[in-house]
Formats: sequence, C-alpha cells, structure tokens
Amino acid sequence: MKSATWIAVLIAALAVSFGQTAQAGYCGASSYSCCPTPSCAAAGDYCGARSCCTQYQTVQEIVYDKQCVTKYRTVCDQVCEQVPVNCTKNVYQTCYRDECYETCKPVYNTCYRDQCYTVCRPVTKTAYRCEAYTVNIPVTKTCYRDETYTVCVPTYQTCYREVPYEVCKPVTQTCYRDECYTTYKPYTETCYKDVCYTVCKPVVECRVVDVCGGEWQTIVQQCPPTCTTRCVETPGSWQWDCNRCTQVYRPGCPKQEQVCCPGPTTCKKVWVPRMEQKTISTTRMEYETKTCRVPYSVCKMQPCTQTRRVPYTTCHVVKECRMQKVPYTVCSTRQECRTRRVPYTVCSSRCETRTRQIPYTVCSTVQETRTQKVPYTTCTMQKEVHTRKVPYQVCRQVCETRYVTQTRTVQRQVPYTETICVPRCVTRCVPVQTCCPKPACGS
Repeated sequence: MKSATWIAVLIAALAVSFGQTAQAGYCGASSYSCCPTPSCAAAGDYCGARSCCTQYQTVQEIVYDKQCVTKYRTVCDQVCEQVPVNCTKNVYQTCYRDECYETCKPVYNTCYRDQCYTVCRPVTKTAYRCEAYTVNIPVTKTCYRDETYTVCVPTYQTCYREVPYEVCKPVTQTCYRDECYTTYKPYTETCYKDVCYTVCKPVVECRVVDVCGGEWQTIVQQCPPTCTTRCVETPGSWQWDCNRCTQVYRPGCPKQEQVCCPGPTTCKKVWVPRMEQKTISTTRMEYETKTCRVPYSVCKMQPCTQTRRVPYTTCHVVKECRMQKVPYTVCSTRQECRTRRVPYTVCSSRCETRTRQIPYTVCSTVQETRTQKVPYTTCTMQKEVHTRKVPYQVCRQVCETRYVTQTRTVQRQVPYTETICVPRCVTRCVPVQTCCPKPACGS
C-alpha cells in the first residue's frame, strides 16, 4: 500500500514538472535553455556551482482511506423435517377354530356279588339280685334364741334459707340497615369461528397375491393292545376253630392273571399345504381438508346494582335481683333397743335299712347267617369326542401414517464486514530546488 502511494505521488510530481517550464537543469528538468551561461560552463568556479535556492510547489496525490462496508453472503442450511406418509401394513392375527376328534378310553366298573357266611355271635344278658344294707342318716334341727342389741338411729330434717342472687337478663332489639349488592345477569352472545375438518374418502384398489392355503386330511391309526397284570383272590372257606369254639372265615389265596385290552383308535388330521392366487381388495383413505363456520355461544355476565334492607339484632343486658330458697339438712341420732332371733343347729343320727339291686352278666353264643358284598372289576371301552383349538392366521391390511425425515436446503443471508480502500485526492506543498544566478565571488 505504501509503495503504491509513493508511485502515485511520483507520477503526479512528474506531470506537474512537465506542465511547467523548467527553470534549472540541475533539478532534473528536460530543458536547460534557462540556465545561465556561467552556470553551464565548466565547473572551474566552485562558488558558482553552489548558487541555488529552494522553492515550494503544490502537488496533488491520491490517498487511500480504509472504510468498513457491510455486505451479505448467501449461506445454505440443511433443515430436517418430519413429513407424514400414508402407507399400508399387513397385520397378522391368530384365530382358532374348533376341531373334533374321537378317542377310546377304558372304563373300569366295580361290581359286587352277594356271598353268605355263618358267624357265632356272643349274646350277653344283664341280671340283678337284691342286697340289704344299713345306712346312718344324720338328722339336723334348727332352733332359735332371743338376743337384745342397741342401735343408733339417725334422724334427718330438711330446713331452708333464703339467698339473694343477681340475674343478667338479655334484651334483644331488631334494627334494619340499607345494603347495596351486585348481581350478575347472564346474557348469551352468538359468535362464529372457522373450523377445519378432515374428510376421508375411500379408494379401492385390487391386486392379485399368492396365498398359502391347503386342506386337512384325516389319518386313522390303531394303537397296539395293552396287557395288564391284576391280582385276583380265590374264594375263601369257613373252618372250625377249636380254641375259640366258633367258625372262622379263611380267605382264599391271591393269584395274578394277565388281562389284555384292545388298543385305542386315534384320528389325526394332517395339513396339506397348497398355493393359491387370490384377488385382494385394498382400501386406502384419502384425506381432504374442508372448512366450515361453526356457531358458538358466549355467555357473559352483566352486573346490576340493587339495594336491600338487612336486619341486624342489638343485645343489651338488664340486671335483675331474685331470691331463692337453698335447702340444708340437719342430722341428729337417737338410741333404740331391738330384739333379734339367732338360729343355731342341733345334729343327731338315726339308722335306716335299705335295699339295692346288684347287676351281673350272663353270656351265651348264638349262630347267625350274614351276607357280604364281594367286589370284582369289569372293563369296557368308551368312546369320547373331544374338541381342540386349531390355530390359523388371518392377514388384514391396516392404514397407518408414518413420518419420514426429509432434508431440504434453506438459503439465508448472513451479514459480514469487509474493509476496502477508498481513494481521495490530497493537495500539499513539496519543496523544489532551483538554480539561482551566480553571485559575484568578490562580493
């Protein structure tokens, strides 16, 4: 910047120097016609060569000033926004259907048969015999004797005395005062507002899809027979027991036998898949926004001032003197002689003969025939029909709104400050050396 300034000053100075007639050849002018002859001669005289004077010349130069300028540049910003997108998704729902199948299960029934046997049952009989015994019975007798004692008997007498007392009696008086109060009367004002509502219009679209279908096939399987071992008891017998002098039932010996039952038949359904093509109608909803004017009522309250008479009660107390009778009791005692009968007991005994019954037991044996129930088990196969839930899937399409993030570019103006150089012209005086006439050296 400084070099450019000095170049500009130099150019301006040269232009001024070319525009004027040079007066001296030593200062760099292009013409030496004005130089005096002695000065242009050979420099033999030193005093003539130094004879020069200084003058000032007006020079214009260009000066650059720094200035701050506000400019704007365009900046692009990336903005992310959520955009709603209507889409359809498949929703799979598991449903169940009832399926019947048949099974055979063994049913064991317990039956009973009657079997007679003889039992010797002991029979006991209670008999009584009479026995006489003597008992001493105590006999008590109550007698009385007279006894004299003295008692102090209190005597109470009630008396009264008059006691004055003061009673404060309230006296009330009802007065009235005027009171202002504000009531509000409601009034209704009807206003209107614009309401936006969305209307859904269904749009039906048809498309062909591959559906995995099939059918159920029933497979019947026969299970192998099952053999079980059961314990069977042989019939018993009655035998005479000499020790107890009675017949005793001896049970039979248990034995094991094999019982085979036929196996159950099971039915099983097998799913055979098959691909099918079906035409599915899809309904999507298109949303349309409409506007309508909806009236609404605004309830406002209007104040109204009214006057009413409000009663109030004043109370003052009036003293009143009264008399009351206060009872009091006077107690005195007197002695009194009384007689009472005091009981006492006289005890004696007497002999008495009594009779009592003494029991004794007589035992005898009686034969008795009884019947008992002997259980045995029978097996039958019973068919049962069961129901089970078989799951299958149903596909339906549901409309939903998803939000997708989209990026867009937004331009904005950003201010910034820049420093520039502004040129301006400055006038100043520059000293210029010119050659003067040679003075006489002898002077």
